[in-house]
Amino acid sequence: MKKIIILIYGILAYFIFLIAFLYAIGFVNNLWVPKSIDSGVEIDTLNALLINVGLLSVFALQHSVMARPAFKKWWFNIIGKAAERSTYILLSSLALLLIYWQWQPMTTVLWSVDNAVLASIIQGVFFMGWLIVLLSTFMISHFELFGLTQIVDNLKNKVTKEPSFKVNYFYGLVRHPIMLGFIIAFWATPTMTIGHLLFAVVTTSYILIAVKFLEEKDLKKALGTTYTDYQKKVPMIIPFTKLSNNNTIDPQGLKSGI
Repeated sequence: MKKIIILIYGILAYFIFLIAFLYAIGFVNNLWVPKSIDSGVEIDTLNALLINVGLLSVFALQHSVMARPAFKKWWFNIIGKAAERSTYILLSSLALLLIYWQWQPMTTVLWSVDNAVLASIIQGVFFMGWLIVLLSTFMISHFELFGLTQIVDNLKNKVTKEPSFKVNYFYGLVRHPIMLGFIIAFWATPTMTIGHLLFAVVTTSYILIAVKFLEEKDLKKALGTTYTDYQKKVPMIIPFTKLSNNNTIDPQGLKSGI
């Protein structure tokens, strides 16, 4: 019965993640959803700034603290290994939903693209960013990344194997294509408001800092020279910025996620 409950819990967490992920596409670019980054009643600028930065900080703290190996080890003892990733995904998704709900619009337009063709191209780039994010999750282990593999293995009395280190497709161009996709999606907009710029600047800064000083530190500690060799050959975020891009790296084992 406990394993079935964990299975249902993990499926529910994944479903909530899908809602949060799909809503993010509409939220960031003011498409389809009832509450977007530029919709709603404006309040004074200072309060809006403080609230929005606070919302993004809640997400950043939750996302980063729970991804650290030391926290995971402590958390395993409380919730169990099978449900750990699902809980991380659930809380991350709830933090995103909180942002969508409480985000305060700051709608002063900083720049806008009036040319219809150019605006359509920018929209295409926006959707390309989200596609990069989604495809990149499948180039590692989508179902393990979002906790489904763990809950199914738990139901079958199996121990989930650590994901193997593979330089597949986008991962041969940059070490963190998921993060690259997010950055593209957050910045590619025909109309840039103060609120959208704040969102893009804060999230991009968080991505760069968290990847550089948290995730990559953990990966080097876990993988040693395998990962340092990978760092030497493949750029972190921006493609084609390494002189050598030889991706013949020994498969050892890679855990992804800020």
